[in-house]
Amino acid sequence: MSLPLEGLTAIVTGAGRGLGRAEALELARLGAAVVVNDFGQSGRDGSGASSATPAEEVAAEIRAAGGRAVAHTGDVADHEQARLLVELAVTEFGKLDVLVNNAGILRDRMVFSMSEDEWDSVIRVHLKGHFNTTRFASAHWRARSKAAGGPVYGRIVNTSSEAFLAGSAGQPNYAAAKGGIVGLTTSSALALAKYGVTANVICPRARTRMTKDVFAGFAEPDEGLDPLAPEHVAPLVGYLAAPAAGHVNGQLIVVYGGMVAIVERPRVAAKFDTKQDAFSHDELDALLTPYYADRPTGETFAAVEVLGLKHG
Repeated sequence: MSLPLEGLTAIVTGAGRGLGRAEALELARLGAAVVVNDFGQSGRDGSGASSATPAEEVAAEIRAAGGRAVAHTGDVADHEQARLLVELAVTEFGKLDVLVNNAGILRDRMVFSMSEDEWDSVIRVHLKGHFNTTRFASAHWRARSKAAGGPVYGRIVNTSSEAFLAGSAGQPNYAAAKGGIVGLTTSSALALAKYGVTANVICPRARTRMTKDVFAGFAEPDEGLDPLAPEHVAPLVGYLAAPAAGHVNGQLIVVYGGMVAIVERPRVAAKFDTKQDAFSHDELDALLTPYYADRPTGETFAAVEVLGLKHG
């Protein structure tokens, strides 16, 4: 019996630790050859020297289990390194079929205290990093589709966060980057569908070095699998990468602890029309002030908390 991803090649960025590692191992378990990317810096804020060790260790772990894997230690936020990453997948395994974008850093600060570098660095790694790899992977699939005269196999799974949905007071850079990733994903989903490529985005909750502060108040269980273990997220990534998910495109899914929640696109909560040629200040005051006065503060984005833990 063949495995769901047998014969496919996947790239997973930020795969040396945490979520990316769990995702790379899951894709390999499902039969994919995996390019394990990680820049390998020791600090979760992107500090420290780069290291090949994290990516190479995960690739070695996959090979030891009987799978196929190669390490790539470049910085995906560097346009040329992202091109070389896609090129490595094609050179090593013949083609690219699946791209999982996971690499990221944190530099938290309140908006009134955040430095330009703290803003730029997080946007660079998260949002530009997702764009860079998507840019070259999509060009690869477009070229293959044109050569084949029809759709090919392509899957993109991007990583956002509920921080963009509900706001995160000390993470304006991170929340903005994660919101941008959703926009990048939905745009890519529309642009690439005709080539056979799907693009979806997940908002995972998992206990990693990136989220150790967020989930500090949630103790790990004495027995059984931690509800916040990255291993709860990886199966959804494997599904979205598989042929069975060929009809799933442009979707946003929250995932953690044995739960997936499909998030609808924003819907209009209320609508007001002017009785004049254009709204006046007084008319807007008469319509909107009572409307918001009757609604609890923050109700617009409260749906995230219904799912359980607060966003991370």
